Amino acid sequence: MSSSSPDKRRKMESALAQLKKLTVVVADTGDFNAIDEYKPQDATTNPSLILAAAKMPAYQHLVDQAIKYGIAKGGTEEEQVANTMDKLFVSFGLEILKKVPGRVSTEVDARLSFDKEEMLAKALKLIALYEEAGISKERVLIKLSSTWEGIQAGKELEEKHGVHCNMTLLFSFAQAVACAEAKVTLISPFVGRILDWYKENTDRKSFEPHEDPGVVSVTKIYNYYKKFGYSTVVMGASFRNTGEVKALAGCDLLTISPGLLAELSQDHSAVTAMLSAEKSKACDLEKIHLDEKAFRWQHNEDRMAVEKLSDGIRKFAADAVKLEAMIKEKMLSVKNGQ
Repeated sequence: MSSSSPDKRRKMESALAQLKKLTVVVADTGDFNAIDEYKPQDATTNPSLILAAAKMPAYQHLVDQAIKYGIAKGGTEEEQVANTMDKLFVSFGLEILKKVPGRVSTEVDARLSFDKEEMLAKALKLIALYEEAGISKERVLIKLSSTWEGIQAGKELEEKHGVHCNMTLLFSFAQAVACAEAKVTLISPFVGRILDWYKENTDRKSFEPHEDPGVVSVTKIYNYYKKFGYSTVVMGASFRNTGEVKALAGCDLLTISPGLLAELSQDHSAVTAMLSAEKSKACDLEKIHLDEKAFRWQHNEDRMAVEKLSDGIRKFAADAVKLEAMIKEKMLSVKNGQ
């Protein structure tokens, strides 16, 4: 019996199965029941995803448990809400870790984005909660905003505490360079939000995947990291369509929403490696060093990145406020029912 040819086998294989051979596939969701069928290696969460999941009836037990924990810890109402939030983020992370073999990313409150010391304290508190639940810090990535303060918090967490960091809300090349120099574990450059900005602020309303500004940005960052041998890995994030995902096949990791994972699992077109460490060596890029002043200037020169970073921080902060309001309301009814 002759075995089927590689071409025929590829036709039968989904785009998702092909992508997994080139890139580590990560699920971008707080809805951990949605990730089982796609078998991702890791999963990422953020305040907006946790808020969405916390509203779902299937996860009310986690919210209730976190509120009980927050009340039991005592202190002012503010402290009880803060402890409940931390517990809730970690509780979702713990459930996700039952479903994925790798790591979960848990985000530090975006409202701390300009306070290095507060970010450090919150990160270490989250890690302590994971460790109390029997989860090693090796299985957790702490997500921090890629502000100068966030990047320096990441540097200290990695160097002094052995805590792995995932630098998020990354839109500019300056942010990527500073993260590499800080030797953080991983960065999450946002693809789709860059595309959103170009659609809103230029005459172009559609882009082919290879010329999509988000794809172009991540490709440059990946090539720079590989050309100059940085240890930090690149995880493309925030995708608007499967074309963007396939245009970054070969990237170290890609974090993808359940909706797009579903599309990729139904897609049987061929997926080929677009990025590779080998190709990056031939790229015409110069190594640069950024201190704080140079970082702030270079980042500020990129209008898109400045606007999307501040917008991203505001959106995550707004969702954290909404989650707090929901917790306060539930906390009140629990206390009144006591």
